[in-house]
Amino acid sequence: MKEKIKVIKERLEQDPKFQKALKSQKPKKSVWGVLGIILFFFVPELVTFIWQDELIHWAHLHSLTEPLEMQRWLFEMMESTFKDGVSWLNLLIGSLLLLWLVKSK
Repeated sequence: MKEKIKVIKERLEQDPKFQKALKSQKPKKSVWGVLGIILFFFVPELVTFIWQDELIHWAHLHSLTEPLEMQRWLFEMMESTFKDGVSWLNLLIGSLLLLWLVKSK
């Protein structure tokens, strides 16, 4: 089994179509790419870290006062999300994407 995987890996490394497809998958370095990753992955976690208590209180207040059941449920879900705190998985994914962006050629 290890030999089969090794043979497949060697074939893929030498296949020009695969190399071209791999290069087309990598993002191009740009200011917008870096800003997009930062805004999407890091800024929400920073906001949660700084204003966690206020966000929990706001969501709880709205979950009690909203007239529609669906809206109350959404605010309860938001409240439980903020109670969990900072998402380390989100930070890890953002960091990996930044590394991939920086290492792309």
